[in-house]
Amino acid sequence: MRLKAKIMDGAGITRALRRIAYEIIERNSDLSAVALVGVRTRGVPLAKRLAAFIGEVAGETVAVGILDITLYRDDLGVVNEHPIINSSEIPFGVIGKTVIIVDDVLFTGRTVRAAIDAVMEYGRPDKIQLAVLIDRGHRELPVRADYTGKNAPTAKTEKITVNLTETDGFDGAELYGADSE
Repeated sequence: MRLKAKIMDGAGITRALRRIAYEIIERNSDLSAVALVGVRTRGVPLAKRLAAFIGEVAGETVAVGILDITLYRDDLGVVNEHPIINSSEIPFGVIGKTVIIVDDVLFTGRTVRAAIDAVMEYGRPDKIQLAVLIDRGHRELPVRADYTGKNAPTAKTEKITVNLTETDGFDGAELYGADSE
């Protein structure tokens, strides 16, 4: 696959996350009842950054958890015969909370469905919301993000790669496509 476009640079990612943090503050009057849950891998640092921005703006600490959805995927056998399973780390109760699932790219909606199932294993939150850095369309399930950093319409055959300093050494998002496109 070849690079077709740079979607976001580091400054763009920071701006998008700051805007999402402001939107979370505006839509949730009781931030003590809000918890962010990052979907492994890149949703985790995004959730931590969002929590830091919310803390800067609102002066409140928002709980952050880590969610591994591997066992909740509906395509587990198709993706990998021997999946690597990491643990989820939810160091807070979800009952009575607004849990905001954080992920890097929203595509078919299947990851979100798996994340909702995983969160529900911890109890029944009052609300579950979704924050994504990039929404690329092509839903297969009736899912939409409550908070979106950037809409990036793509062809189904294209791929978006998000890089974050915490996992990749730099921030950026790029669109890749087949050489023949």
